[in-house]
Amino acid sequence: MSEEIKEAQTPEEEAVNEPENEKKAEKKKTKKDKTSEKLKETEKLLEDEKDRRMRLAAEYDNYRKRTASEKLGIYDDATAKAVEELLPVADSVAMAMQNLGDAPDEFKKGIELIGNQLKASFDKLKVEAFCEVGDDFDPQLHNAIGKIESEEFGENKISAVYQKGYKLGDKIIRHAMVQVANCD
Repeated sequence: MSEEIKEAQTPEEEAVNEPENEKKAEKKKTKKDKTSEKLKETEKLLEDEKDRRMRLAAEYDNYRKRTASEKLGIYDDATAKAVEELLPVADSVAMAMQNLGDAPDEFKKGIELIGNQLKASFDKLKVEAFCEVGDDFDPQLHNAIGKIESEEFGENKISAVYQKGYKLGDKIIRHAMVQVANCD
């Protein structure tokens, strides 16, 4: 029926209806533009939210890694502090083993057993002793308390160890006390 009406419209009627048709088309276009704008705004909000969540996830991951590292550092510091308190005992046992001389075999075995147990405990804690005669002198590891001129040793070589050094990984618990040969 509406087709019949359209066909039956005179040119004057069509001219009257044309602005109405343009207004309807303009309203549709405006509505379409607003919908398109709203869609773009929503997409931008979605991207912003996605970016914020990604940053939050990265920040959490960094926090987790940092706290794990700090926890390990605290453990290493506590271990180093405890071992530092045991080092005089280790020095005394080492000195006793060097000076046993004519002591009965039972005493020697007892002192060696104590020394081995102490070494095993340090190994479990990943504490290692360092510094031997003939090693290169390193001021980061060794504390030079004397120097000599000797043809027996090379330049800047350790000629005597007065006290062994100990470290836990890269952390120095105690520097070694040494005598250095042929240093400048």
